[in-house]
Amino acid sequence: MDLHALLEQTLPGLGYELVEVEASAKGRLVRVYIDKPEGVDVEDCARVSDHLSRLFAVENVDYERLEVSSPGLDRPLRKAQDFDRFTGHEAQVRLRVLVDNRRNFTGTLQGVLDGKVILATEAGPAELPLDAIERARLVPRIDWSKK
Repeated sequence: MDLHALLEQTLPGLGYELVEVEASAKGRLVRVYIDKPEGVDVEDCARVSDHLSRLFAVENVDYERLEVSSPGLDRPLRKAQDFDRFTGHEAQVRLRVLVDNRRNFTGTLQGVLDGKVILATEAGPAELPLDAIERARLVPRIDWSKK
């Protein structure tokens, strides 16, 4: 079974979203990034790691080391639901093709409409085809004034 498909099938039942999975060339290291609406803490990572260790044994997934982590403050955005969920947040988007003679955009996410990510940029609104996005990440913002 495909590792990505196995994780996509398993994690929602535990209350988590699969953000990304990385496996080394020989499959010795498997790194899984998870998320949930209220965020992920160390206990979440431990719970998922324990569950996946047992699942991988049953499914005969060959690996030496498993790492489970949150996606971090600069979380990657991949699916339409990601762009909708983080509406109002700043993001950096890189396209595979040119749109308005550009491939790189930074702005505030406005959601998804008709298969296009709407991004409010300094130059005005940009409509970026979802299927043309090479990579997209949130821009981390930390408010140091809060205690």
